[in-house]
Amino acid sequence: MSQNVGGIDRILRIVVGLALIGLALAGQIGWWGYIGVVPLLTGVIGWCPAYLPFGIKTCKARQA
Repeated sequence: MSQNVGGIDRILRIVVGLALIGLALAGQIGWWGYIGVVPLLTGVIGWCPAYLPFGIKTCKARQA
């Protein structure tokens, strides 16, 4: 499982995930706000399973 999420993509995922969870906890949006766990986790671990079938990779390749 190599990383396929990088840079700005990771930051945006973490911010959006935290915002959705925060809004759900504050009662501003419904229970569906807890879906923010998905972008939060994919941002933290740097890997998104939805990118695999499309061959998307937003992180820079590591050089040896």
